[in-house]
Amino acid sequence: MANIKSAKKRIKVIETKTLRNKMVKSKAKTLSKKVLAAVAAGDKEQALVSFKEAASYLDKSGAKGVYHKKTVARKVANLQKAVNSLN
Repeated sequence: MANIKSAKKRIKVIETKTLRNKMVKSKAKTLSKKVLAAVAAGDKEQALVSFKEAASYLDKSGAKGVYHKKTVARKVANLQKAVNSLN
């Protein structure tokens, strides 16, 4: 355990950020699964709605630093590819 006051604060801040990142990543995974489930069911309208929501959330999480911007781009591109396969 840290003895210095600033180190103690950093530990608390890191725990807080870690929890937030876990929540954001969990929601992103859930939204991505909704898109893939709609694609698997062949429901194009639901897939498009879910994709729009998931892509928006991923972009926001990338802007906040939870995900790297290229990771976000890859995830969104993979979801878009899945949605486009419904044609």
